[in-house]
Amino acid sequence: MTRPVVTRFAPSPTGFLHIGGGRTALFNWLYARKHGGTMLLRIEDTDRQRSTQEAIDAILDGLKWLGIDWDGDTVYQFARAARHREVAEQLLAAGKAYRCYATAEELTAMRDKARAEGRAKLYDGTWRDRDPVEAPEGVKPTIRLKAPLTGETVIEDQVQGRVAWQNENLDDLVLLRGDGTPTYMLAVVVDDHDMGVTHVIRGDDHLINAARQKQIYDAMEWELPVMAHIPLIHGPDGSKLSKRHGALGVDAYRAMGYLPAALRNYLVRLGWSHGDQEIFTTQEMIDAFDLPAIGRSAARFDFAKLESLNGHYIRQSEDHCLVTQLEDLLKYIPQGPALAAKFDDSIRAKLTQAMPGLKERAKTLLELLDNAGFIFADRPLALDPKAQAVLTPETRQLIGRLRAALEDVSPWTAATTEAAMRAFAEQAGLKLGAVAQPLRVALTGRTTSPGIFDVLAVLGRDECLSRLADQAG
Repeated sequence: MTRPVVTRFAPSPTGFLHIGGGRTALFNWLYARKHGGTMLLRIEDTDRQRSTQEAIDAILDGLKWLGIDWDGDTVYQFARAARHREVAEQLLAAGKAYRCYATAEELTAMRDKARAEGRAKLYDGTWRDRDPVEAPEGVKPTIRLKAPLTGETVIEDQVQGRVAWQNENLDDLVLLRGDGTPTYMLAVVVDDHDMGVTHVIRGDDHLINAARQKQIYDAMEWELPVMAHIPLIHGPDGSKLSKRHGALGVDAYRAMGYLPAALRNYLVRLGWSHGDQEIFTTQEMIDAFDLPAIGRSAARFDFAKLESLNGHYIRQSEDHCLVTQLEDLLKYIPQGPALAAKFDDSIRAKLTQAMPGLKERAKTLLELLDNAGFIFADRPLALDPKAQAVLTPETRQLIGRLRAALEDVSPWTAATTEAAMRAFAEQAGLKLGAVAQPLRVALTGRTTSPGIFDVLAVLGRDECLSRLADQAG
């Protein structure tokens, strides 16, 4: 009988949730959801010097923001150290592991010699078959796996295909350090086995680890999970994605104004394809996702493509949802606290009313917020340089006349204010554009904005007349 699918995402909490980690989590989540299985979360916090609670919180927060949930309680690897030691002792008792008393100096000499001779195997197995009675005094032994010396270790990888390593090139792996702490290699295998993991989906930087880990599985006579090692994400220049390419952490993309649904859609298409389809609902992703469709070559991160996709998601979003997401964004940007103080029901109503015009022009929530700046603006408006150039003495005089023409408009709507301005332009012998641009500058402080009559309707009669009075000559 086929075992139910169990995947896992297992980040190290030494920093934020990297964008590559976000994609790995997404692939694990999609595979589990497609097969009606479970996805587990394990925090690999065995590196006590570098693991922090702040990083753990950032990882959990990043996953939740991306819309990736996990099943059951979060597992913390460090808390399972006693179980890891127990397995090492089992291997020792079964003659499949041994105590190694090599000193740090001896190990350094072995490595230097092996490298000088061009050998991949750095440990010479000096304690593999020696009697422990020969052990030097005062040296705390490590426990090493008795790895096979001949033949090959093979992984049938769902992405990389058949990958084989010659055993003569693989060291006897350290399972327990001299101080009794388990190594990462041992902890991962024991945890995956105990958690019932059936599919290990992770970055291909772990491919060499798969060979080491398979040897532990074989020694314990445990069933090896299905392996799928996905290529890393590269920058636009083809080199491994790094800080110089831009934002790395999922939290940074949130602060840059990307929608979680858009980032999720972008990440799923980094290295995986389903025909020519670019845009997926979450359910479409789940239905279509499979491991063999992941390419073997590294995917290149393209900010322009992400922006374009994000713009699509913004245009498709409900107006009230975008207002909520704008308000949420304020927690993550420098100008956020000042704007959050202004966020009241009146501002929310104005944003919702303006949103159809605002969202057509924005590719990120930051752009959306910037374009909506006229709604938050304090009087008198700060004018940008282009707007200042428009405000000549003649234009200021015209603004005064426009204000007078608008004073008696009732009711105050986009349609009624437009009718008043068209009538004014016709009487003054002006084109509508010659009227609209001074209005735009006086009401928004900029030369670009949503439709000017929508701006008039959103700001309301009193605010518009006051702003026009501020700039009138």
